[in-house]
Amino acid sequence: MTRRIGLCAVAIALAGALPPAGAADLQPSDPSAERATLFSLDKAWAQAAAARDLEKVLSFWADDARVFPPGQPAVIGKEALRQYVSGAFAVPGFAIQWETSEFVVSASADVAYGMGTNTVTVSGPEGKPLTEHARAVTVWRKDARGTWKCAVDIWSAAPPASPAPK
Repeated sequence: MTRRIGLCAVAIALAGALPPAGAADLQPSDPSAERATLFSLDKAWAQAAAARDLEKVLSFWADDARVFPPGQPAVIGKEALRQYVSGAFAVPGFAIQWETSEFVVSASADVAYGMGTNTVTVSGPEGKPLTEHARAVTVWRKDARGTWKCAVDIWSAAPPASPAPK
C-alpha cells in the first residue's frame, strides 16, 4: 500500500512537471521575429490604405478595434470603421501614408505597440492640398488564430517644425 501511494505521488509530481496539452503551440516567440512580422503587416496595411482598398484596410483591425481620431469621437468596431474609412476615402484629395519606426513586443509575444508618424492630405477650399503631420501609436494583439490585429489606433498632431537657426 505504501509503495502504491509512493508511485502515485511520483506520478502526480511528474504530471505537474509536464507541459499542459497543447503547450507546444505556446512556445515562446522570438521578439525580433515578431517585430519583423509587425513591420511587414504595418507596411502592407499602409500600402492598402494608399491604394484605397477598403476591405484590405479593414482586415488589419481587430473586430472590436478602437480608433481615436484627433478631435473626434472614438470609432469602435468593424462596421463603424468601415463607415469612417469609406468616408475618408470619399474626401476630395484624400491621401494617407504612415511609417511605424518602432514596435515593442510583450514578453508573452501576444501584445505589442508601435510608434511612428503619419501624413494625411486633403484638398483645401481652393483645391490646394492641405497636409497634416501627426504622431501615432497603435496597439496590436494576437487573435485566437495567432494573427496580429490592430486593437487600438490613435494619433495626434505633430508639433510645428522649429524654425531653422539663424
